[in-house]
Amino acid sequence: MALQFYNTLTRSIEPFVPLDPSANRVGMYCCGPTVYDFGHIGNFRTFVFSDLIRRYLEFCGVSVNHVMNVTDVEDKIISRVREKQISLRDYVSQYENAFLEDLKTLGCLQPHSLPRATEHIPEIIKLIEQLVARGIAYRAPDGSVYFSIEKYQGCGCRYGQLVNLNFDQMRPGERVASDEYSKESIADFALWKARVPGDGSVFWSSPWGEGRPGWHIECSAMSMRYLGPSFDIHLGGEDLAFPHHEDEIAQSEGSGLQPAGQRFVKYWLHGAHLLVEGKKMSKTLGNFFTLRDLLQMGFSGREVRRLLLTSHYRETFNFTRDGLEESRAALGRLDECILKLQESAGKTQAEPDPGLLTQFTQAMDEDLNVSGAWGVIFEWVRETNKLLASGQITAAKAAAGLAAWSRIDSVFGLGFKAEAEAPPEIQQLLEERLAARKAKDFKRADALRDELKVKGWVIEDTPKGARLKRV
Repeated sequence: MALQFYNTLTRSIEPFVPLDPSANRVGMYCCGPTVYDFGHIGNFRTFVFSDLIRRYLEFCGVSVNHVMNVTDVEDKIISRVREKQISLRDYVSQYENAFLEDLKTLGCLQPHSLPRATEHIPEIIKLIEQLVARGIAYRAPDGSVYFSIEKYQGCGCRYGQLVNLNFDQMRPGERVASDEYSKESIADFALWKARVPGDGSVFWSSPWGEGRPGWHIECSAMSMRYLGPSFDIHLGGEDLAFPHHEDEIAQSEGSGLQPAGQRFVKYWLHGAHLLVEGKKMSKTLGNFFTLRDLLQMGFSGREVRRLLLTSHYRETFNFTRDGLEESRAALGRLDECILKLQESAGKTQAEPDPGLLTQFTQAMDEDLNVSGAWGVIFEWVRETNKLLASGQITAAKAAAGLAAWSRIDSVFGLGFKAEAEAPPEIQQLLEERLAARKAKDFKRADALRDELKVKGWVIEDTPKGARLKRV
């Protein structure tokens, strides 16, 4: 079965066919961070989802051009720049750098392009000029420029492609200038926002006067700048489908820049909301976590990533501390199996186990069915452990399993945590125990084993002899 995605645009699961199948190349855009603060775990569910799509496409042999924008100018940022009395770049750079560090901690590949909105003002202005020239955008008396939904629809275009809208509730001509998603309604929205005293030094010159871009136009201008007027995949959280992504479609397709018969984006993918301990994340509820909060609680980025990859991207996901503990345990079982395979394989090389890869691919081809994929992996771990315990696994089979896991991990991006090396004093206790057993002093050997356990280590017998394992 070929790869399939649920396309929000068509409300159906479709086979994934790139715009240019012969080139085996895909353009992918993900709405990135608004760098006014540290990213929270809900944000990172979307970014891990984005990383998973890229990695799986590359696993399938597709070349991906991955673009993620950085929103470095909007209402919250301007407000905080004013409060802190520092420059816009000085304020946002600290959070932009933190975001990139967090991506790395979570094992995410860095996008090929990370365009900042403030560095693409000329492209934004040019796109707005195109919309004004086509009669779809208009200048208001204060110098702001708005997109006219009524005129857009009058050209035969459709507003409401990603969501079903009640146009009886529309109020043509009402203007929405705010960057806040929650404050927007179905009405004309700002493309260019005229400068006001509260903007301070954050403004640029334009044909309509001093001001700054609206939120939505930034993504249209930057995505088309790096991927062309039509590209394959656009993704983000489901909260962005309306109005942000709907407005992106209107602006981009309203510009008339797409080739005949092509859309702005062929496949729209949206990740579902994340709950924390069964509730919507909120600082007032005490369940609002940044990645840094979780690291301070003693969890690793690897454990957080694995937990975020256990639920299907279109399912609302309940993120819990128990889930993190289960993620830690699952990774421990996986790491232990990999370590034993490495010991059995030695220096033997082999082609990947085709059975394991086929089952993994079949699950992932079903709209990234990660639950099915994890089921395949842990069934393989269970069967492998049985063979290892009975001494029935050959070096060649162990090497084939390792090669298959390496291919799978190129998608999941979890890496391998080798068993922690025991400190010298622990190694000395092991050697003393081995000497006691050799001398048939079993009472002494048992006492040393118990001492090791108290210190957090157990002894495990392997084909290559006894080794220490942290409890």
